Amino acid sequence: MIENVTSRDFAELLVVWEDSVRATHDFITDADIAEFKPMIMAHAFPAVTLRCIKGDNQKILGFIGVAENKIEMLFVLNKCRGQGIGKQLLNFAINELEATKVDVNEQNPLAVEFYKHMGFEITSRSPLDDMGKPFPILHMSL
Repeated sequence: MIENVTSRDFAELLVVWEDSVRATHDFITDADIAEFKPMIMAHAFPAVTLRCIKGDNQKILGFIGVAENKIEMLFVLNKCRGQGIGKQLLNFAINELEATKVDVNEQNPLAVEFYKHMGFEITSRSPLDDMGKPFPILHMSL
């Protein structure tokens, strides 16, 4: 079941984010993660509509964040990948939050293929991410 997220959940979301990033973004360093974490807590989480899926123990297994029809974040615990959590969250974002766009790190081919499988197409590419780091971004749309 898709659930709302409150600011009380931000610390747990950050744990899910880091676990997912370490498993899927091998181009991001420990220093990058340390730099990103406070910005995510202070700026990224509050700027998006967040939804999550929790396990039987009420722990967050995955979450999605949407702003202005764009998926800004979708992260799933590594141990839960391949179980349909990301697909459920993405379908909710498309159907309920009217998401039609997403930016994906080009260096994360599993994510690129996931979004393609879900109907997104690459519309353009940027050589740098939003922070000016050399992590190419693929801009995708439905």
